[in-house]
Amino acid sequence: MYKKITPNPLTLKSLIDYSTTHFSGNTAVSFVEGNATMKYAELGAKINEMAGLLYSFGLQPGDNVALYCQNMPNWVVAYFAVVARGLVIVPILPDFTRAEVENVLLHSESKVLFVSDRLKSKTDGLELPDLKAKILVDDFSIIQGEITAAKPENLNDIEVKEEDIAAIIYTSGTTGRSKGVVLTQKNITFVAMQSYTVFPINEHDIFLSFLPLSHTYENSIGMLYPLMYGASIYYLEKPPTAASLIPAMGKIKPTMMLSVPLIMEKLYKSQIQAKFAKSKFTRMIYKTSLFRVLIHRIAGKKLYQTFGGRLKFFGIGGAKLDSRVERFLKEARFPYAIGYGLTETAPLLAGAAPHQTKLQSTGYAMEGVELKINEPDKKGVGEIWAKGPNVMVGYYKNPEATEEVLTADGWFRTGDFGKFDSKKRLFIRGRMKNTIVGASGENIYPEDIESVINNTQYVVESLVVEEDGYLVAKVILDLEAIEKNLSHLKSVFEEKKEKYLEWKQHFTKELNAKLNRASQINRVDIMDEPFEKTASQKIKRFLYNKANQKKK
Repeated sequence: MYKKITPNPLTLKSLIDYSTTHFSGNTAVSFVEGNATMKYAELGAKINEMAGLLYSFGLQPGDNVALYCQNMPNWVVAYFAVVARGLVIVPILPDFTRAEVENVLLHSESKVLFVSDRLKSKTDGLELPDLKAKILVDDFSIIQGEITAAKPENLNDIEVKEEDIAAIIYTSGTTGRSKGVVLTQKNITFVAMQSYTVFPINEHDIFLSFLPLSHTYENSIGMLYPLMYGASIYYLEKPPTAASLIPAMGKIKPTMMLSVPLIMEKLYKSQIQAKFAKSKFTRMIYKTSLFRVLIHRIAGKKLYQTFGGRLKFFGIGGAKLDSRVERFLKEARFPYAIGYGLTETAPLLAGAAPHQTKLQSTGYAMEGVELKINEPDKKGVGEIWAKGPNVMVGYYKNPEATEEVLTADGWFRTGDFGKFDSKKRLFIRGRMKNTIVGASGENIYPEDIESVINNTQYVVESLVVEEDGYLVAKVILDLEAIEKNLSHLKSVFEEKKEKYLEWKQHFTKELNAKLNRASQINRVDIMDEPFEKTASQKIKRFLYNKANQKKK
């Protein structure tokens, strides 16, 4: 039975208090192997226990508490002990460097730090004048600090209002400038509630969570949404790799999962595309749409079983999905869904359930959210603006940056180019900051060119930048595949420089044949190391864009 739940008021306190009461006997969170399993009633009791501990350090409602930890059941306990009991959470991405962690803790003036044993070394020895205590998330033992106050007599009596600050989330953006996004209780709870309008769930659903909970995407849709409906969430004890994910999916047979495009793109290239490229015959029949669809259907059935055989919803967000990969998913009848949003919107703005997907579209505006294209050009392309209960308050201690993105009448400037089709489906063109202005004044979207490059055989991923007025493609090649399938190409890399340059020129020529004149590449650089990425697996462009570095 499916029925929409509406927390009243729209607070995380209302959300978790309802769930721990109404779904008390259901499994709330657990490791895949069955360790650290908590029923909803146990989760509620643990939350109150931890909230009491926090207040015993002398904290007051509205104080900031940092959480630096990989995914685990106790992450959920720590989170709600903060946000559901009048405090403010500062989640820190696990892949942040020691310097980035220090900056977040200092800038946020966090009073308590929850940290896991795996990540603790990055916080050891930091001088943090505001920090009163440090708590190990693994077992909630106190590793720094002393109890100085009595906990409130009844933690449930602590008032939490919709407009109260719930979280300050420091982004790991592609521009290199980390800002603290301030989200209210209503901002976050609204997205969890409205996710139901995209795809309904109930207490029988099973989530496998492996994206960082510190990121709003997994936090709102992969944690808060299932917990609101009494579903069960399972976490991996090991880092998410094929070796850990496949057995996990086979064991718990999830009905819902979230992912980023890169994961599915890697799977497609290694498992699907590689098989079709083995012989001239398979390559030939694959070019025929009838045979391609048939092959995709067969491959899709196998893929579905690999995911446990019960998947209803496989959400993909965080970046643009490769067009060839999406075509495969659609023709394979794999239950993928697409979404669009930003940390500043908690995050969901638009989405399409599996039965609604349209190639390269991010779907329709979420119910209760307004989207518009500001100052569209002749093709209908312009900056996407958003308005709704999920739009952030602003950036923490940064009124100038806040003023740049929030209009006086409440519209949020996303910084993304997009357009609507006749059915009001949204199509993303690219980030405004990434857009390159061509010699004739035309807008060139690097993401579109990268999609073409990434569809080229033996290319793992790419980045297109402007250098001295020229378009340069930085490319990561699958050298293992080249060595395995094209021994003659391997020798090219080992021979004289002239041969190598000859190969690059051929590659560039073949690539440009697929691109319009304005988007053609002037030079290809083969990269030796993988690109550095954000938590949502987007390339940190600022590290590779010389033009931007010169401007700075």
